[in-house]
Amino acid sequence: MTMNHFNDIGISAKLDWTRIRKLLAIGLFASLLHLAGDLILGWGTEDETLTGLERMLSAYTGTSDGGIFAAALLGLFGTALEGLSCFGIYRLIVSRSPKYAHSYRSGILGYLMFCGCGFHVPVCATVFLTKHGLATDLVLRYAAYFLLPAFLLFWIFFLVLSVTQIMAFAKGLTSYPRWCWVFSMPIGMAAAMLLRVFGNRPWVNAVACAWIAVGNLLMFGGLLAMQSKAQKE
Repeated sequence: MTMNHFNDIGISAKLDWTRIRKLLAIGLFASLLHLAGDLILGWGTEDETLTGLERMLSAYTGTSDGGIFAAALLGLFGTALEGLSCFGIYRLIVSRSPKYAHSYRSGILGYLMFCGCGFHVPVCATVFLTKHGLATDLVLRYAAYFLLPAFLLFWIFFLVLSVTQIMAFAKGLTSYPRWCWVFSMPIGMAAAMLLRVFGNRPWVNAVACAWIAVGNLLMFGGLLAMQSKAQKE
């Protein structure tokens, strides 16, 4: 194969659909791991006399220590695999737009760095500390000092990742139909949060806790389901 068969960043200009399908399938499995962890953590009722972070954490502190550990571990592995699986979507974009692919890759790297170790696990640690009686002011200081910085960095990279993907699909820079931009994390996350209209119930809070996992589930599941059609384009 000559250099003419490769794009500017060294990936074959011909899509490797077998590899893409494998990555999307791994992403779907990872989303289920992530989802399971968040549902375990989030199953509870909020104390409506509280506000802000304290109220959110109050729904999680009924989780057993083993449940918190399981949630942290499942989320850690799940988010890492989700990030790696996004390289399947990266391959879809890079075949037609290296520019968008570079931006998307930056988002992937940020997701890998900050979603699991910088965001998910520290949240589980915060729940653990709150459950075992750490003073509220210390919990809030812990969150501000050690959770907030990575939290902000995560969302910056998340926006890069999601906006780039939506724009690439909507502009027809992949083999998928343009409308497949709906198979992106923000759409699934918004759907999960809309369930808040059903009130302060354990299953509602669990799904809301799992909103990023739900977004990944929609993204990988939808793109995997539509791959056969995309291959024919």
